[in-house]
Amino acid sequence: MLSEQSATTVRATLPAVGASLGEITERFYAGLFAAHPELLRDLFNRGNQAAGTQRQALAGSIAAFATHLLAHPDRRPDALLGRIAHKHASLGVTPEQYAVVHEHLFAAIVDVLGEAVTPEVAAAWDEVYWLMANALIAIEKRLYEEAREPGRRDWEVVERVTETADVVTFRLRPVDGGPVPGFRAGQYVSVQVELPDGARQIRQYSLSGAPDATLRQISVKRVRDDAGPEGEVSNHLHARVREGSVLQLSAPYGDLVLDDAAGAPLLLASAGIGVTPMISMLAQLADAGHPAPVTVVHGDRSPADHALRDDHEAYAAKLPDASVHFWYEENATGAGRPGLVDLTGVAVASGTRAYLCGPLPFMRAVRTQLIEKGVAPADIHYEVFGPDLWQAQEG
Repeated sequence: MLSEQSATTVRATLPAVGASLGEITERFYAGLFAAHPELLRDLFNRGNQAAGTQRQALAGSIAAFATHLLAHPDRRPDALLGRIAHKHASLGVTPEQYAVVHEHLFAAIVDVLGEAVTPEVAAAWDEVYWLMANALIAIEKRLYEEAREPGRRDWEVVERVTETADVVTFRLRPVDGGPVPGFRAGQYVSVQVELPDGARQIRQYSLSGAPDATLRQISVKRVRDDAGPEGEVSNHLHARVREGSVLQLSAPYGDLVLDDAAGAPLLLASAGIGVTPMISMLAQLADAGHPAPVTVVHGDRSPADHALRDDHEAYAAKLPDASVHFWYEENATGAGRPGLVDLTGVAVASGTRAYLCGPLPFMRAVRTQLIEKGVAPADIHYEVFGPDLWQAQEG
């Protein structure tokens, strides 16, 4: 994929570029938003920008893509690209925006690295960028074409259910009275809301209902950070959205889905609000009468904080061969095991495919335990809520 000359240059400069990616991405976003403030107001997550997590994710994805090109010149990192493309498609990213990103990213590279960016170095990294950008544009084009409800659509809240002190479920139907297309269990939608300052911020929430339901359902955990932008959308939804409110939702996207799972043993592991895609997966498996073993694993602060617990147990109970394992850090007596998730005593069938969703430390720990139990790394799939920092924190 990468020309021989560029590969040589990228290999020689990757350590220097990689070491400076944090500063490069910080200056990139500063320049981008100075020139296009509407992108921060109406597209990028202001909470992630304030926390710096989007910069870390961008730096990690660039480094991971360049490293993959050098190590595997004949293969694309499709898992990495697919995850990014699904996020972009749910936000409505357009091909033209890649040229804008290119302009400000390379200005930041030159600003940080100075004279080290010779014409040869610039050309090599330009090739890396456009290989990644054009691959994403192609994947996103396909995703847009496959979406059965392209663009955003108005949905009315027909029911609001308080699940826990910090989690609310919203059940919605299309305002236009049209059909509710199905989706793939595990997918999410982007929800756009107008905030008091006029910003139209977007957040992604997993669909927590059955894929064939006549209503669409999302369950939103309130991020308790009223002083900053991190929880501005979740707090807005909790405080202002009631039955009769209208929300703008994207089509469903996301690559954490049950592909060709018929007959395979499965393990669905979640923590906290990471339970939401697992409920949808369990609903699909229960409806299909999945015959193979299904191991359900969940960790939470306490039973009272375990959102959708009744659904968690009810769908698992409908399966012919399911085992349920809950862990709680507090008040576990009679409701689950005390402490953090520990798979030491949990039987994991040979050939198990695992699906993980929750905080990154939780998923890293579970992944390590599964590999120790013989689960193939390629059979362990995950979803990160917010910027994907898995790559950014590798090594």
